[in-house]
Amino acid sequence: MMKDKSPSPMPSQIQLPPAPASVDSYFLEVADAVNRTLDLNTLLQRVAEMLKRVIDYEIFAILLLNEKTQELRVRFQVGHPPEVAERIRIKVGQGVTGQAVQRREAVLVNDVAAEQNFINSAPGVRSELAAPLIAKNKVIGVIDVEAAQPGAFTEEHKQLLTLFASRIATGIENARLYTRVSRQARQLTLLTEISRELTSILNVDQLLKRIAELVTRIIDFQMFSILLLDPGGTLLQHRFSLRFNESVKLKHEIPLGVGLVGYAAQHKQAVLVPDVSKDPRYINANPETRSELCIPLIYKDNVIGVLDIEHTRRGYFTEDHVRTMTTLAAQVAIAIENATLYERIARQEKRLEQDLALARELQFRLLPQKMPTFQNAEVASRFAPARQIGGDLYDFLEYSGEGVAGIAVGDVSGKGAPAAIYASLVSGIARSLANEEPSAAGMLEGINLSLSERPIEGQYVSMIYAIWDDQQQLLQIANSGLPRPLHCHAGKVEEIQATGLPIGLFPNATYDELNLRGKAGDVFLFFSDGILDATSSEGEMFGRRRLENIARANAHGSAEEIVDAIFTAVSSHAEGVETFDDQTIVAIKVKGPSAKK
Repeated sequence: MMKDKSPSPMPSQIQLPPAPASVDSYFLEVADAVNRTLDLNTLLQRVAEMLKRVIDYEIFAILLLNEKTQELRVRFQVGHPPEVAERIRIKVGQGVTGQAVQRREAVLVNDVAAEQNFINSAPGVRSELAAPLIAKNKVIGVIDVEAAQPGAFTEEHKQLLTLFASRIATGIENARLYTRVSRQARQLTLLTEISRELTSILNVDQLLKRIAELVTRIIDFQMFSILLLDPGGTLLQHRFSLRFNESVKLKHEIPLGVGLVGYAAQHKQAVLVPDVSKDPRYINANPETRSELCIPLIYKDNVIGVLDIEHTRRGYFTEDHVRTMTTLAAQVAIAIENATLYERIARQEKRLEQDLALARELQFRLLPQKMPTFQNAEVASRFAPARQIGGDLYDFLEYSGEGVAGIAVGDVSGKGAPAAIYASLVSGIARSLANEEPSAAGMLEGINLSLSERPIEGQYVSMIYAIWDDQQQLLQIANSGLPRPLHCHAGKVEEIQATGLPIGLFPNATYDELNLRGKAGDVFLFFSDGILDATSSEGEMFGRRRLENIARANAHGSAEEIVDAIFTAVSSHAEGVETFDDQTIVAIKVKGPSAKK
């Protein structure tokens, strides 16, 4: 309700600048105030105060235009009941403010009682004056003043408000753009921080709880659920739910395609509903819900679940929320898959031997099932764990350029299930970073930063990351502690002098890059130290010299033949001796015409 106050001065009593020089001085002061800040809230507060000096309004508001919906919404106000101002939505052409926007000129109503198009948002109002805010020939909003007396505003006020609006419109638009860019920058920084934290949480229940906590930094929701798809792929099961900051257990399941969450999962797209009562897909599970946002969790093009966010206010969620949460959902899906895999393998380690055999099969299935194909090169790989499951890893990551792919080869500290789980974590982080298509050194630095922020005691990884450009036959390579790779060319075998610190030990580690041009017949070999350290029954290691000799002798063969020859030689050398370390090799054989310099 509007507070009672003493009668406002008559128009002749309004304190206008007495002379043109004073008017000029006043508007110079207005311009200075507008240009002094890019904070929108501060700017609008100053605007209200400066206008009060020349027009004695009782109610003041600045409404900004939503171009998509063609609606005016209150951005700043003085005198309106806050709960009313929050709900106000005025279509262009409606009310005094909507007319001002539509006409692109100030509108003065001396007695709203005689105005059919008047929108009564505050009791007791009798006079209203509104002027459009126009920046770069585009209407961005409207400035509106109201008073309790009929005829409180004059034509002189109308001219003054028009001039005032023209002086502040550009400043408001600049502040609004600055606010939007700053918000986007903060959101990107926040999303990066969140994704790094989530990829390091390997307990599913802890992860789901932390996801809910972190989402509150993006959206002030009132109801939140994480639903995951059951193994059969037909039902969405509630795995975690919050209702007004209280954790609740929901046992009901939602079939795929049913309700808003079922629709989001089935169609792999976000669902934004401003008013659930008007959407036939809505299942009335929460009587308090008025608006809802459902974001599918997609991993490797498969839906694994849905983030469901609800609010008691209609129209609470925006397209900005959709974009931000869709970006976050991609990282959440990876984190859930990583955590799920971690728990699965950790449980398997405790089982009997047949369970470990199943875990071994699972690890091999997580490795690339096929080699990347290039026009000018062929790739072969082999992995042999020392135990049922091992801590070596290799992966091939897609880049957007034609014939460009990332090649990762790693060796995790330790043995068995813990090393395998850590290797899966590293591989998951690498896949998430690959979306940004980093350089070879950039990939190692990104993985190192992610692991160092949430260290796991006693765990680190030595890793080579290379990028093969098939069109240029160019190999970019960086190393973080793996044995130096080999380059076979023109009958010679040379070490590639790429070295660096292991990943996960030093948070600020940086890595060097080397670029090598391949020619037809060249071979590049990447391998873990399990190859070099394979020990014979006499205690003699296989060593680098033997590896170089076998590589030289078989360099004429295919990549697969070279890998087979090396593994055969290693097995023969260590026959009768239990394998101590995981053994991994990736070979690239250049087969196309020599690249042009």
